[in-house]
Amino acid sequence: MFSKINEALRKLVVRVQDEAGQALAEYGLIIALVAVAAIGALALLAGGIVNVFGDVESELTGAAGS
Repeated sequence: MFSKINEALRKLVVRVQDEAGQALAEYGLIIALVAVAAIGALALLAGGIVNVFGDVESELTGAAGS
């Protein structure tokens, strides 16, 4: 009788561990997707950001030279 209970508990533990591993893999995929989206957004905005900092640099250089 105890062997059946022990076997049932072992199967339950294995199943819970498998589901936890699946959830971890899903979270990993979500994080990877967010990272790819962030890199893509930064790549699209890079030119505009460089222009803004260039304008700020020009204004500061002009103000310092006055």
